Amino acid sequence: TAAQIERVNSMLQDVDLRDYLDPDFWRGIGMVLRYQIDEQVQFIQRRLRGDYTTDPFGMDRDIIEVARPFLTFMYRTWWRVTTTGLEHVPSEGRALLVANHSGVLPWDGAMIATAVANDHPAQNERIVRSLHLHWFTTLPVIAPTLAALGQVPGIPENAIRLLERDELVCVFPEGLKGVGKLFKDRYKLARFGRGGFVQAALRTQAPIVPVAVVGAEEIYPMLANAEGIAKLFGFPYFPLTPFFPWFGLLGVIPLPTHWYITFCPPIDTGVYGPDAADDPITVLALSEQVRETIQATINQKLTERPSVF
Repeated sequence: TAAQIERVNSMLQDVDLRDYLDPDFWRGIGMVLRYQIDEQVQFIQRRLRGDYTTDPFGMDRDIIEVARPFLTFMYRTWWRVTTTGLEHVPSEGRALLVANHSGVLPWDGAMIATAVANDHPAQNERIVRSLHLHWFTTLPVIAPTLAALGQVPGIPENAIRLLERDELVCVFPEGLKGVGKLFKDRYKLARFGRGGFVQAALRTQAPIVPVAVVGAEEIYPMLANAEGIAKLFGFPYFPLTPFFPWFGLLGVIPLPTHWYITFCPPIDTGVYGPDAADDPITVLALSEQVRETIQATINQKLTERPSVF
């Protein structure tokens, strides 16, 4: 139409097409591409030579940098994450992030880590060490990949070791009950277990930062759990969603919902002292305080968001 032609002309009026005929322009493009290719070749050569380092848990910063562009795309473009409260996350020193868990696959941990790395006011690209289900350590490819990305099996000893190294640790006390919950139970926090995360924070005197994630529950609407198939393959659950397994691998693509991640004010464990980790009443009280804070924040965000997408 005439309107469309006029719109195209207006978009091109400030573009000098002669630039694209300039040999120097294409030489510059060639240099950039050559640089990118050389970087990738050198990266592969270093990996083949074993010329890289990992920390005691297997974290590989080179692999993290490789994954960062994809995770940033998912964070900024696919899920358009709105993050608030990052000023409550310390820029250095130990701290324990405690978040709700959902979404069938552990995308929530990846997005929490991306939020801290990309948007923290300190801009120091701090790495969040998330604790994952111990079951993942049995998977041949997934286990080393998670380790390289800085993720660690979710046992209390690992949380304490990381916090004693002044790391930023993220735990999901709901565990399997959270990430594998049905769609009808979305945003209803499951029980937090026996408070192992509180004990780890108390023993190391690390502040606890509750984190509420809204938007992850809808990326894979889990209508049912095919327990028979899960047992057959040794999975903790086998999700049945409107798209998986009916559409094959296409059903693994998460829906582009709009996410909200809220970092709440920290809870100071220093006022209790390390010995409080052995007091079940204190541990239970702190665990319930964290759970109630996350649930209340989730409820508030649900009332404020205009739509799922």
